Amino acid sequence: MKITFIQTGGTIDKDYPKTRSGWAFEIGDPAILRILEKINPSFTYKIITAFKKDSLEINLLDRKHLLALIENQPSTIFIITHGTDTLIETGQFLEKNLNEKLVILTGALRPERFANSDAALNIGIAIGAANTLKKGVYIAMNGIIQMADLAKRDEKTDCFY
Repeated sequence: MKITFIQTGGTIDKDYPKTRSGWAFEIGDPAILRILEKINPSFTYKIITAFKKDSLEINLLDRKHLLALIENQPSTIFIITHGTDTLIETGQFLEKNLNEKLVILTGALRPERFANSDAALNIGIAIGAANTLKKGVYIAMNGIIQMADLAKRDEKTDCFY
């Protein structure tokens, strides 16, 4: 099995500022690099950066770029790391426009760099799902895997269901 991971930015990839006296987090290298290094996977993979944006800044042009990137890859299995604020919208856009590919979007409510991050769990759920699902667009968050068109997020708890 070969998985193509695509970084788009979001909290999962946020890192401490590189400037002195900085307070704003920056989107750094793909968090997936550090997670895969820890698990020593038995599958092959490729990592691509589509863009590095907070998901509130992702627009239709970005989604079209992401779609073209997926369509132009020979891979049929994709895991996209994405900010949680618009993760469902991107998933639904891809679902309406993709055929014959398996795409799983995931992210984190806290940066992967934080000790209490949910990033590794969400990536793990996505990888596990990639081993069993055939095609379609899914969201992997909070311990569940859900079709993008059915996914919802509780505004009070931030949990996906």
